[in-house]
Amino acid sequence: MGLDQEQQFEKIIAESGEILVLLPKNPTGDAIGAAWALYFFLEKQGKSAKIVFEGDGATEKFSFLPKPEKVLHELTGTQDFILSFNTKFNKIIDIKTERFEEELRVYITPEKGSIDPRDFSFIPSRFKYDALIVLGSPDRESLGKVFEDSPDIFYEVPVINIDHHSSNDRFGQMNILDIAASSTSEILMDLFEKMGSDGIDEKVAECLLAGIIDATNSFQNKSTTPKALRMSATLMGKGADQQKIIRYLYKTQPLAILKLWGRVMARLRWVEESGLVWAPVLLEDFVQSRSNPSDIALILDKVAENYSNGKIFMVVYNETPEKLKAVLKSPDAGAAKKIALIFDGKVTGDICEFHYDGSDMQQSGENIAKKIQEIIS
Repeated sequence: MGLDQEQQFEKIIAESGEILVLLPKNPTGDAIGAAWALYFFLEKQGKSAKIVFEGDGATEKFSFLPKPEKVLHELTGTQDFILSFNTKFNKIIDIKTERFEEELRVYITPEKGSIDPRDFSFIPSRFKYDALIVLGSPDRESLGKVFEDSPDIFYEVPVINIDHHSSNDRFGQMNILDIAASSTSEILMDLFEKMGSDGIDEKVAECLLAGIIDATNSFQNKSTTPKALRMSATLMGKGADQQKIIRYLYKTQPLAILKLWGRVMARLRWVEESGLVWAPVLLEDFVQSRSNPSDIALILDKVAENYSNGKIFMVVYNETPEKLKAVLKSPDAGAAKKIALIFDGKVTGDICEFHYDGSDMQQSGENIAKKIQEIIS
């Protein structure tokens, strides 16, 4: 009898020494909570793990959680390359290297005469990781430069794809997908329990609960399931502090976020026909609030919490004097993909981003809003 998914997952973890955990670009709070929990869980299993993702996403918002030691924003040093020399007829008696600003020289001294270039070969060795675990990413492209700069590793190392989004394109050798789950954190909790609850200590529980709370908007949105509530109660029983998590996620906000949020709320537009809520953000808004464009996803979360009738939430801002960038949030994955297709944009989770040529932000924003209405009507 073959192994089921949970048993396969446990087997891969048991047989792996070095594990790479990857998140989508600018990860959500759920992805961060899940990744942090997985890191500490693997640490308890005696495994060496590293977390890599592009951008910051919700990391500042989750700074109250215990943070893993190995969190990087680019994937480097994944593979060794071997310079091999056939010494059957001419031995090498000395090797030295010399580094320059943009060059590394290798000096090789043969025992006899000169070196025949045919005796050299350049061999890529195996990758340094035994398994890749991708959390909360609908596809490899959503990983951004992490995938673009090192695509080969995804074909040479076993990939475990764990996600709860219906738009996931099943890119892993193992796909642990549950579209009925409230979050990726919930799926991980299920896996951990089936592997033995001893691995879920207070740190792991706190990170998992933070991910579930963020994904369900503190158990208030439609993705909240009875199972998510039961799991959350179990996590609290293991030491996760629900009140602390809610305080940091919903009651304590950096001043820069509050200032930018206020400026966005003052300019909100409502398009009833499409359910679009949108606002322009000026350069001076970022300057005066001391915020930056990476904070927009969090602002969209705040706007969505306050407009229950809204279906699509969008902010536009000038990336250059002649080009706008639109950041759009929608719980409807189908609508987000349609919009991304029309505007040649990119969808990561429930966030869609695209560029639009135009210097007049107000007029360009209205043009985008009109086009969105046509797309989803």
